[in-house]
Amino acid sequence: MADLKNFIAELRWRGMIHDMMPGAEEKLAKEMTSGYIGFDPTSDSLHVGNLFQLMILKNFQLAGHKPMVLVGGATGMIGDPSGKSAERNLLDQATLEHNVKSQQKQLEKFLDYDCGANSAETVNNYDWFKNYNALDFLRDVGKHITVNYMMAKDSVQKRLETGISFTEFSYQLIQGYDFYWLYKNKNCRIQMGGSDQWGNIVTGTELIRRMAGGEAYALTSPLVTKADGTKFGKTESGTVWLDASKTSPYKFYQYWLNATDEDAAKYIRVFTLMTKEEIEAMEAEHAQAPHLRILQKALAKDVTIRVHGIEAVESAIETSDILFGKGTAESLKKLSPDNLSSDFEGVPQFVISKSELEAGINVGDLLAVNTTIFPSKGELRKMVQNNGLSINKEKITDGGMMIDITHLISDRFMLVQKGKKDYYLILAE
Repeated sequence: MADLKNFIAELRWRGMIHDMMPGAEEKLAKEMTSGYIGFDPTSDSLHVGNLFQLMILKNFQLAGHKPMVLVGGATGMIGDPSGKSAERNLLDQATLEHNVKSQQKQLEKFLDYDCGANSAETVNNYDWFKNYNALDFLRDVGKHITVNYMMAKDSVQKRLETGISFTEFSYQLIQGYDFYWLYKNKNCRIQMGGSDQWGNIVTGTELIRRMAGGEAYALTSPLVTKADGTKFGKTESGTVWLDASKTSPYKFYQYWLNATDEDAAKYIRVFTLMTKEEIEAMEAEHAQAPHLRILQKALAKDVTIRVHGIEAVESAIETSDILFGKGTAESLKKLSPDNLSSDFEGVPQFVISKSELEAGINVGDLLAVNTTIFPSKGELRKMVQNNGLSINKEKITDGGMMIDITHLISDRFMLVQKGKKDYYLILAE
C-alpha cells in the first residue's frame, strides 16, 4: 500500500474541519485507519447536501485510509433529531431497501470499492439491528449511558420545548451502538460527519470506551452555508439531487455556475479535488476578470462530471450557450431530446401534433394561432422585419415561410427565439 498522506492537513486547507477529538490526527498519521460516515436512506437519491461528506470520504481514501459508508436501514425507521425541528415520517422496510440500492450506485461514482486494503465498504445497520430485541439492547447498551448524558446533547435540548418522542430521543444511543459495532467487527476507529452530529458521534466513542475499554475518535465538518444566507442545496424549485431524473444535469450544472464569487471560492475547495496551487492560480485569474466566471465554470464542470459524466457536462454547456450565449444550430442538434423538458425548465413550452407539420404550416399560423408566442401575425411580421425571430437558432427572413416536419430537431422539437432573450420550446407529438 502507498504511503499515507496527511488527511487532516488536506482537510484543513480546504476548510473542511469543524471539530476533532484529541489524538485523531496522530492516529491517522500512524497507520491506515477505517473510518465511517452515516447516510440517511430516506430518499432513493443523495443530494448536494450529502456531497460534503462524500468528498471527506473521498479525501480519506486518497490519503490511504479505508472509507466506510453506513446506510441507516435501521435508523432510517426512527429519525435523527439533529438539526430537525419536528418529527419526520417513518419509512417501511421495502422502501428503505430500494433507497439503499439506489444510493449505492451513486456512492460508487465517488469511492473506489475495488482497490485493495483500503477499498470502500458499505454497511447497513439494519443487518445488526434486525434480530436485536429491545430487552437485550437495553440490558447490553442502555445501562452504559445515563439519561443526564443524553439530555445534555444540543440536538435534544433544542427539541425539548417543542417536544421530542422517545423514539427520536433514543437515536443517539442507537447511532452510538453503530460505532461500537463497527469498532468491534470492522476495526473502525473514527466516525466523521457534520458538526450537528458531534453529540451522536461522541456518544459512540463513549460506548466504545465503556463497553470495550477501547479508544475511538470523532471528526466533524462545518455545515455548508451560502453567503446570502439561503440554504445550500436548495433552489426555488426544491432540492438539488444527484439523480438525473430528479434534477437534470443541466439544472445541476447551473446550480454551481450560479454561485457567487465568495461561495465559488469556498465550494471549489470542498467539492473538487483540485490542488491548492491550481485553485489559487485560478482565483488570481478570476480576480483579473470576474465577469468571465472562471471559478464558477471550473467548479460546475468538475462536480457535474463527477456526478453525471462528461457527456452530460457537454450537453449542459451547450444548453447554457444556447440560452445565454452564442449557441448555434449545430449545438442545438447535439442536445439530448430526453433531457429537453428538464433542461429547458422555465422556458414556455407548447405542444402541437406532428400531423399538422407533415402537411406544412405557415410560420404566422404556427406562432400566432397554433401557439401564442406572438399575440398576432402583425407582431410576428414586425419582429421578422427587425431581424428578431429565429427558429432553431436560424434567422427567419420571410414572415410567410412554411414550416414542416423537416424543421424538427430529433424529430421532436423546435426552439423559437423572439428578440434577444425570449425562448419558447415547441414539442411535436
